[in-house]
Amino acid sequence: MARYPSTVMVTAVCPWDEQERLVEDVFRRQLRLALERGFRRIYVFGTAGEGYAVDTAQFRRVVEVFGDELLGGEAVPMVGAIGLSTGNVVERLRIAHDIGFRDFQISLPSWAAVTDEEVLRYFVDVCGSFPDSNFMHYNSARTRRILTGREYRWLVEAIPNLVATKIISSDLAVVGSAVRDAPELMHFLTEGTIAHGSIFGECALLGTYAMLAPKHAWRLLEAAQAGRLGEAAAIGTWFEGLNRELFDPLFVDPRVDGAYDKVIARLAGVTDLPLRMLSPYRCVGDDEFDRTLELLRERFPDCD
Repeated sequence: MARYPSTVMVTAVCPWDEQERLVEDVFRRQLRLALERGFRRIYVFGTAGEGYAVDTAQFRRVVEVFGDELLGGEAVPMVGAIGLSTGNVVERLRIAHDIGFRDFQISLPSWAAVTDEEVLRYFVDVCGSFPDSNFMHYNSARTRRILTGREYRWLVEAIPNLVATKIISSDLAVVGSAVRDAPELMHFLTEGTIAHGSIFGECALLGTYAMLAPKHAWRLLEAAQAGRLGEAAAIGTWFEGLNRELFDPLFVDPRVDGAYDKVIARLAGVTDLPLRMLSPYRCVGDDEFDRTLELLRERFPDCD
């Protein structure tokens, strides 16, 4: 049995004003909208939340507001920490832990690709610092070290509070091996890979577009959970078309991932959410957003 439930997990993006301060009322409305649409597993400070770009003061304030909205209610909020060192990650997790969070998302340090021995030490040192907490591993190629089922197999044995993974890779071999070889972990997969992953065991959905199309997201998870993999694959294909039609024009002028996640959040109903990104990253412009909104209305009237 997996250590974490199978569900849809969504992200919160951070709206910034011109002085790079959190626009708190917009952030709070975004979180409340997620709850209204049925989502209870919500995280901040992955790639979408600019966890790689915030300073300590910004990190602290976002986590304070995030906790004020979600801790103590029906939601199970998760805080991510991205850093170049174990010490930096533990320092940020300590801030969130002191506020009351017990679910965390971590990625490997990325200055140099870590070896097997260093992978184990990192998880022991980080997860071992908070034995009362749950940890998800964000398995990102940006760290220059993708973990497969082989590594997760021995991490499961060594790290009792490692409970889940977030795998955004489209490499089906990576997805399959993780689900097959480490069933104790709940593997959160993308709209495009959850059908394949479910061949090998129970999975969950990382809902990149879930706030924009919540009914489609829940139907996708339900189909995957029930073993209706043809149906799940068809819904995944619908999401792939949504991504292609809306975002291929924006990808011609590439920006960091979080810039597109802010577009999704605004399309999903947080209509006054600033598209601004923290320095030095470029955002999607308002004119580009307006064209994307037109495409959504014209080509995806069934988006719900």
